[in-house]
Amino acid sequence: MPDIDSPRRILEQLVAFPSVSRDSNLDLIDWIENWLAQYGISATRVYNDDRSKASIYAHTGPMQPGAVVLSGHTDVVPVDGQNWTTDPFTVTERDGKLFGRGTTDMKGFDALALWAMARAATHGVTRPLQIALSRDEEIGCLGAPAMIDDMIASGLPRGDTVIVGEPSMMSCVTGHKGGTGYWIKAKGFEVHSSLMHKGVSAIMEAARVIAWAHAQNKLNADAPPGEMAALFDPPYTTLHTGIISGGTAHNITAADCTFGVDFRVVPGDSIDKWSAKLFHEINRIETEMKAIHPDAGLPFEKRFDVPALTPELNGAAEHLVRRLTGDNGTHVVSYGTEAGQFQERGYSAVICGPGDIAQAHQPDEYITVDQFNEGQRLMDRLLAMLQE
Repeated sequence: MPDIDSPRRILEQLVAFPSVSRDSNLDLIDWIENWLAQYGISATRVYNDDRSKASIYAHTGPMQPGAVVLSGHTDVVPVDGQNWTTDPFTVTERDGKLFGRGTTDMKGFDALALWAMARAATHGVTRPLQIALSRDEEIGCLGAPAMIDDMIASGLPRGDTVIVGEPSMMSCVTGHKGGTGYWIKAKGFEVHSSLMHKGVSAIMEAARVIAWAHAQNKLNADAPPGEMAALFDPPYTTLHTGIISGGTAHNITAADCTFGVDFRVVPGDSIDKWSAKLFHEINRIETEMKAIHPDAGLPFEKRFDVPALTPELNGAAEHLVRRLTGDNGTHVVSYGTEAGQFQERGYSAVICGPGDIAQAHQPDEYITVDQFNEGQRLMDRLLAMLQE
């Protein structure tokens, strides 16, 4: 059995794979599976529909329930159009920082989790340890549900406590907003813009939906927050459009316009309620569009659906991470993670990982050496606890 690579060396290997969500991650999955096998750890893949990508999970330690699950994702966001001063897919150390795509989000944690799995396999633990590394987290947490369901159905002893290692500066984060998003593909009817009353502009009708979404933000911001919502920044559900495209020319009513509407919903609020409000507004505007031309409309499709992570009363994961970190503060975040997907399937889950979320997706993304080392110290403490 070979010596275990250092976490830093594992990080260098992981970052070298440009596992951008739009592309296959199978080269990286091959490497992870083979690396774990060196230490006698058998891994299981869970493929997407066309088998171009996979998630991967594994178990080490006694074959009994109650494992601690270390959860991460293998995909990263693109570097296109970003002004990097280093090679994004080579870990470069400078001024106490490790630069590279995914060093913070979240191959830094993945490297630490793999290292901990090998240590547990070679040194022994009395409570099992599992690792779960998903695909397609960056495009809506699409890969985790099938992976988690397979973990439950696989016959492996079920884990019960999940540490999702998204960058939290090693704080114990017990809650995050839920989210859902829709693509709306507005269909207009083209006429010369001088006769626009006889046509339907897909762009202008899309703008009505977007204006409605923006108005909801104002209403939500003005309403007094509930007890749970008050923990968040901002302390209310938000609606957002980040991409819009369409139109042919300035003097033609637009035949097409594609745009997104996303929700970030505070725990205690309802994703289904907000989806229903959007559908009602779409139907109202679409009725007016079709009165001008029957082929006009606002067809839509769901892009993603991520449940909130709700703070647990006496949660096992929270108790474990507070014991490991000494952090007794109250921390919630407005970004979504796979923690809510574990929680809705009966796991106790928290977020705790090295690095600052402000670095995620940025050019010259980095994790500080101090944060990476603090992550390793957490793994050392976890392994010692699993050996008790």
